[in-house]
Amino acid sequence: MDDFTARRLNALNRAFYRQVAHDFDATRQAPWSGWVRLLRSPRLPLESALDIGCGNGRFGRFLAAQQADSFDYCGIDSNRDLLTFASMHLQPFAHVRVDLLEQDIILQPLPQRSAQLVVAFGLLHHVPGLARRRKLLRAAADCVLPGGWLAFTAWRFLDSARFQKRILPWGGDFQVEAGDCLLDWRRGSRAIRYCHHIDDAEHEGLIAATGLRLVDDYREDGGLNRYTILQRDSTR
Repeated sequence: MDDFTARRLNALNRAFYRQVAHDFDATRQAPWSGWVRLLRSPRLPLESALDIGCGNGRFGRFLAAQQADSFDYCGIDSNRDLLTFASMHLQPFAHVRVDLLEQDIILQPLPQRSAQLVVAFGLLHHVPGLARRRKLLRAAADCVLPGGWLAFTAWRFLDSARFQKRILPWGGDFQVEAGDCLLDWRRGSRAIRYCHHIDDAEHEGLIAATGLRLVDDYREDGGLNRYTILQRDSTR
């Protein structure tokens, strides 16, 4: 995908989240069921977690509820309102040392952070272009401490008849790739977001791009999310 198109799609999504941040937070409170299986691999307690595309911080809250030991949680997101919600939701957990960073990780490199567990949930479908998705996951893998884990999901929305009905036609001169879609948002104000469907073939390529060892791979959350758990060798 060319840089001009990627920037247009990223701008579309940033506008989307500015418009729906409050409705998004209100409907994104419960933890994902797939997170329970995730914790079979990185055994608790964890010392640190890096949440790339953290939104309102609900994965951080999930971790905080799972372990009483203190840990560092760094959340990165481009939307200031969602980060404000994250700060508010994480405040009751005194054993969590919270660091929230506002940054556009689609167009800018990841901050220099490292953690025992690095996650990217609900993020990759918003990253325009295969090359950028691979680059982002390679960068995420570089943030994993020796012996640590990287977990990411791919939202399989085209496998759902409900979400297929929300696909809108492309207008104008967007030079998009196979699997790129526009989806409408029907809660509160009407809005449009760019989403990419990662099929199995692309998913395998993303796994390979990390250079990490595959630990677990499964479908969860009503079958709509494919989870991949990878581990860095303890000597690296």
